[in-house]
Amino acid sequence: MEKAIKKYFALFALPGIICFSLSFLIPMIWGIVLSFCKFTNLTNAQYVGISNYIKAFTIDNYFTHAFGFTVLFTIVSVITINIFAFALALMLTKEIPGTNAFRTVFFMPNLIGGIVLGWIWNVIINGVLAKYGTTVLGDAKYGFWGLVILMNWQNVGYMMVIYIAAIQNISSDILEAAAIDGASKTRTLFQIIIPSMMSSITICLFMTLTNGFKLYDQNLALTAGAPNHQTEMLALNIFNTFYSRSGFEGVGQAKAVLFTIVVAVIAITQLVLTRSKEVEA
Repeated sequence: MEKAIKKYFALFALPGIICFSLSFLIPMIWGIVLSFCKFTNLTNAQYVGISNYIKAFTIDNYFTHAFGFTVLFTIVSVITINIFAFALALMLTKEIPGTNAFRTVFFMPNLIGGIVLGWIWNVIINGVLAKYGTTVLGDAKYGFWGLVILMNWQNVGYMMVIYIAAIQNISSDILEAAAIDGASKTRTLFQIIIPSMMSSITICLFMTLTNGFKLYDQNLALTAGAPNHQTEMLALNIFNTFYSRSGFEGVGQAKAVLFTIVVAVIAITQLVLTRSKEVEA
């Protein structure tokens, strides 16, 4: 059987390699090439060196603001989502009535599309702010916290499910031994429960980190970058540069490459740091 697998491995791997190359590898390489070109379509691309990368920072002031706004949003959303999800997971692993119903209710927002969520929260937040004579587009801080609330509402339930699975996987014998030894609930939480589920924490941190940086459709539906691009995140800024500014297609492509590099570096750094905690645990 092993010989047969080795013999036909390349044949079975070929469809996957072809799909990966056509859908990811070739477009990525072509995108990097186009980031060094000025073009309006694929037939008239002209090599211009690194001028597109220079223009991304010098001509478009909104790009650096979008980067800072995205970083701040991602930090806040990663912290809040994981804290709320972990807290809910702890509560819903206790023997309380209606646990399964609560899990379902908290998970359901994750099934709703980003555009729909954006419109829902646009109506809700504007309904509240109307009492104070303003809207979610009236001030950047309303848009920022509106996006944070939206992101939490959508993602907390999904992360909660991962944390619940991790908590339930902890051996009851270890918890009972800690209780017998007189360990307090706080000490049990920080010295047994959290270290035992570091692999799940790594996954949740990675997912919320990348989701925060890649956020697009919710941003488009809730604020569309208003007022005056103050709530415009990186993905929306890149889209607007590429499709809304004639002659800036190359600049938009350069931004996309920079965006990919930044997200990859941050995600890999986070994985390395949290994986080291797994080893220590």
